[in-house]
Amino acid sequence: MERRTRVAVTLEQCWHEVPGGTAQAALESVRALRAHGSIDQIGVSARHTRDPAPPWVPPIPVRPLPLPRLALYESWHRLRRPEVQRATGPVDVIHATGMAVPPPSAPLVVTVHDLAFLDDPSRSTRRGLSFFRRAIELARADATLVVVPSTATLEDCRRRGFDPDRLRLVPWGIDIRPADAATVSAARARHGLDGPYVLWVGTLEPRKNLPALLDAFSRVPGDTRLVLVGPEGWRTDLADRLDRLGDRVSSLGFLAPDELRALYAGAEVFCFPSHREGFGLPVLEAMAQGTPVVTSAGTATEEVVGDAGLTVDPCDVDALTAALTGLLDDPVGAAALGRAGAARAERSFSWASTAALLEAVYAEAAA
Repeated sequence: MERRTRVAVTLEQCWHEVPGGTAQAALESVRALRAHGSIDQIGVSARHTRDPAPPWVPPIPVRPLPLPRLALYESWHRLRRPEVQRATGPVDVIHATGMAVPPPSAPLVVTVHDLAFLDDPSRSTRRGLSFFRRAIELARADATLVVVPSTATLEDCRRRGFDPDRLRLVPWGIDIRPADAATVSAARARHGLDGPYVLWVGTLEPRKNLPALLDAFSRVPGDTRLVLVGPEGWRTDLADRLDRLGDRVSSLGFLAPDELRALYAGAEVFCFPSHREGFGLPVLEAMAQGTPVVTSAGTATEEVVGDAGLTVDPCDVDALTAALTGLLDDPVGAAALGRAGAARAERSFSWASTAALLEAVYAEAAA
């Protein structure tokens, strides 16, 4: 019988206060690889006294190293220890799915989601910027292979000195699970959404460009509301803009996946004008529900929508306003764009494809 490749997967981001898209992508990749059936996976984390919140519980066993998170990150990045095998036992490959980069005590695969923090350091915290810069140094020096989710991130890595021969493109995927009408209606009722709404989903942080969205939406006439979904992040002062919009804006915080799918499906438009993304999973999630998308030109989300969404300069509030009002005023055109997005999501993105590409990366790294 052919020996199966054993991979240690870092999953510490599942315990972060705001796990975000990196945790979601890691967990979905792990699930897809389990279904694919040819890789043995063992998770690695810092020492914790509790499990992650329910949406972020890993579907594979996770073995803790003896240090709490901050000490582990510092030790990995400065001292290059402890080895992950101290928790996992022997492995063929280590996959760092976030930006905490363990020592290369086996062939090391590192996922670099994006380099937005290098393009504009003001959009990161001081501690975060130091951490990310050190992670990039280690990924360039120690990674056997570097996985990126988009061509935009791949080109950014090339520009930042990564060896092009070690870069591998592995786009994220989506499970197409359309929300039915009854589920959508119930979700709308729970959140008091009795009329048309524009949806935004993400972590509230500077690079998501919410001020521009709020300014654009303030010019949208009529009774359409703006719904913001996602956890609080950092350095986003939106109070004045939110006050001006009053009850036209609903901030719902973090929602479970089934609830979120229903709100995607119920939205007239999904708008995601982020300055910089490594992939932009919320855009793909909206497309999967047949919701027309307005997003940013010049970053990875433009790759995701292709010709099945509207892309605008995220800094151009007039263009954002025109895109939103154009779709809201043209329900027939908006529905056609939504159908095109759903077809593209189903045709071009799947977690099974992500798993197959990762399996090939692991085999190459192990060899």
